[in-house]
Amino acid sequence: MTTLFISDLHLEAERPDIGDQFVRFLQTDATEAEALYILGDLFEAWVGDDDPNTHYAIIKMALRKLVDGGVPVYFMHGNRDFMIGKKFANETGIEILEDPHPVKLYGEKALLSHGDAMCTDDVQYQRVRSMTRDPDWQVSMLAKPLKERLRIAEEARRQSLERTLNLSMDIMDVNQGAVMRAINEYGVDVLLHGHTHRPDIHTVDLGNRKAKRIVLGDWYTQGSVVRWDLRGPKLEVMPR
Repeated sequence: MTTLFISDLHLEAERPDIGDQFVRFLQTDATEAEALYILGDLFEAWVGDDDPNTHYAIIKMALRKLVDGGVPVYFMHGNRDFMIGKKFANETGIEILEDPHPVKLYGEKALLSHGDAMCTDDVQYQRVRSMTRDPDWQVSMLAKPLKERLRIAEEARRQSLERTLNLSMDIMDVNQGAVMRAINEYGVDVLLHGHTHRPDIHTVDLGNRKAKRIVLGDWYTQGSVVRWDLRGPKLEVMPR
């Protein structure tokens, strides 16, 4: 059996091609999996489980069908969909995981994360992240009308894009010290994350031993998946 890992699909109605590929993936590859892990940013923006967007409804039905077919689906919040909550989980059957989350896979110990918490060089982003993960802030946001939340999310996306254009890739990437601390704290062999949109497999030299850092890619032009079985993890692309 194979366990599948994906992240950073950034699903939205304006990009139906990504949604179509994801639904096909759920109906084909994922049905044969032991489990599916979604490591954040499944959606481009999520302002609350009460959003009636029909594009989201299709995605939710596809997830529910996979879970009902016997494949467990685990989800971790990203920086775009951190407000996915219990209603979404109940509708789809997914299980929401804390970030980071340790697992043991085929004899190897791994740590799963969206990855943004390790981008510690971007101090301004970490302040925003801390604010938006605060339960009180989220309660306050969810109390606003849906239309206002959508407007706020759109403005946040615009500001994020403008800021990203002016930052170096190194600032937005994970900090190596943060990576090493996470691996050592949990005593794992592999760290698997997304967020940076820089798919690759890195060797992390810890001095007394070596570990792997596997980075999932986004789904803007093609799918990105890690397939993990008894032979170990394999990072693949899935052409659209």
